[in-house]
Amino acid sequence: MIEQPISRRKFVRKTLAAGTALATGLIDNGLAANKSKPNILLIFSDQQHWRAMGFMDSFFNTPHLDALARESFVFENTFCTTPQCSPSRSSLLTGFYPSKTGVFGNIGAAGGERLAQETIGLELQSAGYRTGYFGKWHLGNREIATKGWDQSNLKTNDRLAESNALAFLRQSAGSAGPFALFVSILNPHDIYHFERHRMEPADKSVDLSESWERETLENKPSVQKQFMLEDQGKVIWGKDRRVWEKYRDCYRTKTALYDANVGAILAELKKQGLWDNTVIIVTSDHGDMDTNHKLIYKGPFMYEHMVRIPLMIRIPERFGGKRHRRVTDVDVVNVDIAPTIRDLCSLSPAECDGISLVPLLTGSGRQKKREFVISQYYSKQRWVNPIRMIRTRDFKYNRYIRHGEELYDLKNDPHELKNLVNDPKYADVKADLSRKLDRWIKDNDDPFYSLETTTRSGKIIV
Repeated sequence: MIEQPISRRKFVRKTLAAGTALATGLIDNGLAANKSKPNILLIFSDQQHWRAMGFMDSFFNTPHLDALARESFVFENTFCTTPQCSPSRSSLLTGFYPSKTGVFGNIGAAGGERLAQETIGLELQSAGYRTGYFGKWHLGNREIATKGWDQSNLKTNDRLAESNALAFLRQSAGSAGPFALFVSILNPHDIYHFERHRMEPADKSVDLSESWERETLENKPSVQKQFMLEDQGKVIWGKDRRVWEKYRDCYRTKTALYDANVGAILAELKKQGLWDNTVIIVTSDHGDMDTNHKLIYKGPFMYEHMVRIPLMIRIPERFGGKRHRRVTDVDVVNVDIAPTIRDLCSLSPAECDGISLVPLLTGSGRQKKREFVISQYYSKQRWVNPIRMIRTRDFKYNRYIRHGEELYDLKNDPHELKNLVNDPKYADVKADLSRKLDRWIKDNDDPFYSLETTTRSGKIIV
């Protein structure tokens, strides 16, 4: 089955649907028959691309994530709704695209409106869950968004987030009801301090990707090179290979720090006897270029390392969990996490942009699949460059409001090096994806074509 998009008209019914969920409580989806509800543990990093784990790429050192992967469903084709912190987090916690949550950009930057919508936390709390949120929030301070947590500390501090999470688990061990614990870790986002990083001995191998070796940024939207020449990329552009290796080594180190946080939390979960009663979800808000395409950090580009993120879900056998496996035939978007949690916790469904993964995770039914994935981009600080991406298994098409288009043949060019948008051999592919993207924009009341582009200083380009 192909999931149909939700329109803005349907979106306004969300509040009513949520109210019904709170009033009716449990639904019969095959999980309600269990004597107790599962606990939920959601841990997510900041700026971790999908390959930044040891079991995906041996360059990385993540023993705790690797161990969890051996017991989990690992979704290798998972995407964020946007490669920016605040809007992606709004999607993760609500199940809606940024064009519906209203959080287009990062809080404090262009388009960074504070979230003014209830999150899955309130639904879980109202259903009898003891809820906690610790770590980076980055969604503003409006009460409608921040309510729903019995315990919370929204400071961006990984040590504090881990410490609060451990205390929450110790308290939960003596509680009769289920808990839902959300832990937001900043790393590997601290890659922004890579210039202070000290590398290991000079003979330590740090490989750079094929796209680093071959990328010229020619025939690509001009803002990509502008980002490197004039914006955050200028700290590394034009420097020798060893500096780029230093960046990668720092990114590996920051990812290992995140892995240690995950390990400590999972160890406490086991220590408190909660392992067999807890659904564990591990993901990230968006990726990092990690020197691929001679790009760093995040910016006005939609390459795989930007939009593709980790996702692992472990469900205990008593709650219908099946044997772990790698999932490569289902495209997931982080809007799917909220409806999956609802389904796992036997909450009433609510309309959103996401698709529950429970049929696949438990073998309880036919899993709905997407025909394509959409991702949105709005701004970097004051620099507004709206982009829309539509991606199928075979092709990716990116449309910029002002800076052109990209088309990549993902099967034959997985490194996204050759922009085929003007190749007449691919005219039909481009036209098909363009039509589907336009239809999605229209059906979802996405304001893309009304958005303006600015200079780096925020001045509107006319």
